[in-house]
Amino acid sequence: MRNHFILFLATFMIAIGTAQEQLTEASNFTLEEAIAFALENNYSAINANRDIEDAQKQKWETIATGLPQISAGVSYQNQLKQPVSVIPAEIFGGEPGTFIDVVFGQPQSATATATLTQQIFDGSYIVGVQATKAFLRYSANNKEKTDLEVRKAVTEAYGNVLLAQESVNIFEKNKATLEKNLFETQKLYENGLGDEESVEQLQITLSSVDNQLKNAIRLEGITLQMLNLVMGIAIDAPTKLSENLDDLAQKQINPTLLESDFNIGDNVDYKLALNLNEQRYFEHKLAKSRALPTLNAFVNYGTSAFADNFNFLNSDQRWFGSSILGFDLNIPIFSSMKRSASTARAKIALEKAKTQLSEAEEQIRLQLESSKSDYILAIEQYDTAKNNLDLAARIENKNQIKYSEGIASSFELRQAQTQLYDAQQGYLQSMVEVINKKTALEVILNEE
Repeated sequence: MRNHFILFLATFMIAIGTAQEQLTEASNFTLEEAIAFALENNYSAINANRDIEDAQKQKWETIATGLPQISAGVSYQNQLKQPVSVIPAEIFGGEPGTFIDVVFGQPQSATATATLTQQIFDGSYIVGVQATKAFLRYSANNKEKTDLEVRKAVTEAYGNVLLAQESVNIFEKNKATLEKNLFETQKLYENGLGDEESVEQLQITLSSVDNQLKNAIRLEGITLQMLNLVMGIAIDAPTKLSENLDDLAQKQINPTLLESDFNIGDNVDYKLALNLNEQRYFEHKLAKSRALPTLNAFVNYGTSAFADNFNFLNSDQRWFGSSILGFDLNIPIFSSMKRSASTARAKIALEKAKTQLSEAEEQIRLQLESSKSDYILAIEQYDTAKNNLDLAARIENKNQIKYSEGIASSFELRQAQTQLYDAQQGYLQSMVEVINKKTALEVILNEE
């Protein structure tokens, strides 16, 4: 028994260790892994899937209204005081001209009925069934748009986390360099070999960098929480990113994307504009169908029983059956131009939708050209920022040497350092812009 327990405990501990290892591995995401995870777990993506399920149920709900419908009912009545009828007394051998009071029937009754109805013809039903297919297409296109928005949101959030992390690293290095400079300058001043202004200049720069570092650390936590939220996990989850900003930006530079063939029919906004046209078309068709007659058939069967006391459940209780077969034909004749006005309004809405489709097509083409331009600019700014960073680093290094040799002043060193810090932030931001602008272009092209 003791050996079995030890074996069980060892197996349990291995299982826990494996689960923890899997959890740790699952918390590390590349950008594509984060996107794939979000497409399954993002809150909007989950509800978009539910919308598709709802559309499928709505389709069947519409179809089912034209299929046979069966309903049943049971009623019970107890006439606490039965109505009295007055009839001529001569019917029962009485004197002519006189009347007697008569109570007809028994005070208690029970009835059970079942009715089958079948729609034979209804123009609005036919239009409704046709419209369900368009609604399903709309739900699918809405899901596609949601997925594209999730992809874009994850990419931007992922890039912002990397930006914050890189900013923290850079500010920490800058702070360490400034602390070293300040320490050396302080010693020189104490030994009478430097001036107080040089110390104060470095203190100002160090104070500014220290504040920026603290802010970057706070932003790192906030941007990570935003990424978790977009991915659909708890905001405090220990998510880790397995890519760095520079490599990710390099992968996003793809000039061939600018030469991709554009089929406007693949654009999800164009698809949704088409869906609006379909909706308005069926609304117009529905308005016209209201001028058509409707025909329904029904058949029912019922059984009734009567008694002085409640003994309807007894086996010797007599029940009397009845059945009806019939048709209902409804022919619209005159509505004081109400149907005509409704049809005219539906036609106007359809024409407006056609105009909106043309406008949407032109807007999408304009967005494409604008996104291409933004993407080209982002790549150019990235190259420029990278070169500027190299130049600013060399200038700052030269001023460090000059300052240590007493050739350059503390003001000149501070200028070079500030220029370097600006170049560092410009370079980081340019990488994020490349990532975001490429994603925006892919959304329009509907490419992954």
